[in-house]
Amino acid sequence: MERKRKLFLAKTAVILGAIPFVIWAYEYGPDAGYCGVPGEFGTCTACHVGTTNNPANKGSVTVSFPNGNTYAPGVLQHLTVTIADPATTQRAWGFQLTARQANSTTSMAGSFASDDAYTGVRCAAASNPADEMADLLTQGQTQTCPANMTLSYIEHTLAGYTATKGMTGSATYQFDWTPPAANVGNITFYLAGNAANGDLTDLGDHIYATTVTVTPAAAPTPAISPNGVVSGASFLPGIVPNSWVTILGTNLASTTDNWNNAIVNGQLPATLDGVGVTIGGQPAYVNYVSPTQINVLAPDVGAGSLSVTVTNSQVTSAAVTATSQSVGPAFFLWAGKYAVATRQDYTWAVANGTFPTVTTVPAKPGDVIILWGTGFGPTNPAAPDGVEVPPNSYPTASPVTVTVGGASATVYGAALAPGFAGLYQVAIQIPPSAPNGDLPVVATINGAQSPSTTLITVQN
Repeated sequence: MERKRKLFLAKTAVILGAIPFVIWAYEYGPDAGYCGVPGEFGTCTACHVGTTNNPANKGSVTVSFPNGNTYAPGVLQHLTVTIADPATTQRAWGFQLTARQANSTTSMAGSFASDDAYTGVRCAAASNPADEMADLLTQGQTQTCPANMTLSYIEHTLAGYTATKGMTGSATYQFDWTPPAANVGNITFYLAGNAANGDLTDLGDHIYATTVTVTPAAAPTPAISPNGVVSGASFLPGIVPNSWVTILGTNLASTTDNWNNAIVNGQLPATLDGVGVTIGGQPAYVNYVSPTQINVLAPDVGAGSLSVTVTNSQVTSAAVTATSQSVGPAFFLWAGKYAVATRQDYTWAVANGTFPTVTTVPAKPGDVIILWGTGFGPTNPAAPDGVEVPPNSYPTASPVTVTVGGASATVYGAALAPGFAGLYQVAIQIPPSAPNGDLPVVATINGAQSPSTTLITVQN
């Protein structure tokens, strides 16, 4: 297969003033855009002499998928390309392949990765495939194309060409393809193969091309576990509007991901990798997805019994009913039992040894600390819905009281944390009379209490 950046070796001649030349084919893979995608550069016959799929040549190029022509979003597949030709003159083999969304030939569908030295990834710009990276990304390198070159092609390398040189009949290449994380509908693979004669010229090579369409595999139906709609902090059943909710179940997502790259201009995503959640008929804001757990920020729903559903790859679970109430205070936990607590300089207030690789210092009597939780209800003024909390003050509409080891703690304030979502800061002073040990820390708002099993370590 040919490269645009090929050398032209001229034979100097003076007879009749003619200067014949031989165009040398490059054995280390084509430029981007030579596997038959409409609007690109055709197939390898753009450089190699001949006709693509010439019936006289009796050969073919194929790509095989391990589970038939289907894909599960985000699930890696190991693909095999085979170039075949019965002519004994064809003794070197190469290919180029790409994958595009069936409804848009300029939209890349998934990513490729080499699993040996015989293939590499070439990157190009969707606006102009001639604008490409100069070098192949090969095994041992990060094979992620840069943001300005969203198209990728996998093709043979020099090592691949060398390994297949001398073979007759056929040759194969293997590599990995990871589909898009979400269901994008049908995906078309464009593939060109070269059954070359190995003389490194453009003459005598046989070019084959094909397309293969794969369809999304039928997604399993997501299912929410009994009592699987719980507080994202306490893991007790229930929902609080504008606070964190965890959903437990099976087939909830096809991949594991979080919203770090999905927040745009502070707007929280209502779907993530094809996963969505509705609470009371309203979309929740999806923070984390995995096959067995989803974390969401509840929308501004009312109180009472509400229907909850999960949709994964356009398949929706059976609805379950969960109870929503205006408040349900709970502190997030470290090590499953200690309240997430920091000092004013954000150092962690927790017993040393809680985290194997981090040295920490527990709170002392009289220390001012910040407890981090959710479910503390409305704020005054009301915070905007569905966005990261602006850098304003949004204190709870009702006062919060806190006890540590049964003794009242001074509460300096409770408010939403700026730059986060649904995350409350409760600033308290550890009672000066607090004894040493693991003490229960309990917050109360509007008569609702946080779990008494939550602890904070106090050490004088």
